[in-house]
Amino acid sequence: MRSVEEFSRFSSFLSLVMATVESGGVVCRCREMGSCFPGEARFQGKQIIKKNLSSFSTIPFFRNSFVDRRGLTARNNRIIRMEAREKSRSKIVNSSRRNKVPVFMMLPVDVFETGPSGKMRIPRFKAIRASLNALKVAGVHGVAVEVWWGVVERFSPLSYDWFLYEHLFKLISDCGLKLHAALSFHSNMRSTFRGQEGVSLPQWILEIGAHNRDIYYQDQKGMSNDDYLTLGVDNFPLFSGRTALECYGDFILSFVNKFDHLIGDLIEEISIGLGPSGELRYPAHPFEDGRWRFPGIGEFQCYDKYMMDDLKMAACRVGKPQWGERGPQNAGGYNSSLSAAPFFKEGDENFLSDYGHFFLEWYSGRLIHHADAILEKAAQLLKKYKKNNLPSVILVAKLGGIYWWYNTVSHPAELTAGYYNTESRDGYDPVTSMLSRHGAALHIPCLEMADSETPASCFCSPERLLKQIVGTSEQNVIHLTGRNTNERFDKDGFWQIHYNCCRPLAAVVKSFTFFRMNDKIFRLENWNNFLPFIRMMSTDH
Repeated sequence: MRSVEEFSRFSSFLSLVMATVESGGVVCRCREMGSCFPGEARFQGKQIIKKNLSSFSTIPFFRNSFVDRRGLTARNNRIIRMEAREKSRSKIVNSSRRNKVPVFMMLPVDVFETGPSGKMRIPRFKAIRASLNALKVAGVHGVAVEVWWGVVERFSPLSYDWFLYEHLFKLISDCGLKLHAALSFHSNMRSTFRGQEGVSLPQWILEIGAHNRDIYYQDQKGMSNDDYLTLGVDNFPLFSGRTALECYGDFILSFVNKFDHLIGDLIEEISIGLGPSGELRYPAHPFEDGRWRFPGIGEFQCYDKYMMDDLKMAACRVGKPQWGERGPQNAGGYNSSLSAAPFFKEGDENFLSDYGHFFLEWYSGRLIHHADAILEKAAQLLKKYKKNNLPSVILVAKLGGIYWWYNTVSHPAELTAGYYNTESRDGYDPVTSMLSRHGAALHIPCLEMADSETPASCFCSPERLLKQIVGTSEQNVIHLTGRNTNERFDKDGFWQIHYNCCRPLAAVVKSFTFFRMNDKIFRLENWNNFLPFIRMMSTDH
């Protein structure tokens, strides 16, 4: 991904965009005009399909034609609380007549950088302003912004510095855009030619982790992942006298108090980070450090001492203390295929055995309990923001899109990520049921994908995965928002997103977030594909 600083070079293009969009046309790719970016005289004629750097999957695509448009069976729905489900079903059906889907654009991953003093800063404010103006003129509804724990509570516990976000939110408001605030309790470090850059966990958390690596998830070899605290420390006061859950809750409370005047007006959606990349899952597929490559099945992440102690107690409660000594020992490694992992096939102590059922219930159950505790706090804080007895701001939880090995009996990649989903068990029903209790929407990935563009040898099925998630979301009466998993600028990708969001007689997606803004979207060919997509998403059907 190129730096956001390159956005400053398209000021002349912005004027053309404004004039063109207002007249209902697209940007003319004239030879005289040249390019808005250096080294890009004209679009190369190749379909742009690149992996989204904020995601954890790297998927090869082989797309030669339009996708097969297969419908889903779930009905349209809207976000409601559990106690009002039956009363609201008729309203849900009636809401299916409105198929407009607002589009949010996720801001660049490098919108923040570390300054010479060690403080975070926004280095290219004017360039971001120009980009936001272009998006507004194009018809984009709003932007999504990661609100980093490691930026706001960076140096000491309970010391919150909202200065950068005050300025950024004011800029977004001045540009006439709405906001999805993604409260992010994970890190986003990346390797560049200058070394490690990005947003880490708070410095005081890293200092604790330097002396106690067990505050992070660990695999069976003891390799840790410091992208997110292990859920094993949720209830241990290891963080200057606070538990991890208290740290998350205090941060959410500080955000709500600081931006109370914007919630329900500028801020329309608030997502709560629940794991790596903000998603409710274990870091079972860590691609950043090279341990995992697509389409590996991943590894269980339960070997920090806090998770292992919890596993031992769970095993003793069912009268099988030997089950608590370790996780499955026949589950392969990060890059194993299904054939090399007996736990996910037939045989003794496989995923269908009594032991397998016990372990997977515990592993997935702890993940759901983790989300339940955090969302309960967030839902209570947002309860007061209502208009006409309906929420004026949507509480959102993000789900990971683990679609490889989906067309198998055991779904091994989903099991290692914490979704106890197999051919005979719906692992997403407990998740959506939990979200329903808190009136939370589910943010689903893969909306740009079709089965035909994935390698058949990996038994992928993003379409079947989406169908299952949409179905169980409808049953538990929760609303959906969505995003793309991979960066797409081609017409087929945009058509697939529109189809998944707006198809008739299916669950209407409340909003769509495009991952993410960078210089490529403003290239002429891509922009000419993007404008009709925004118009389609903004039209009643």
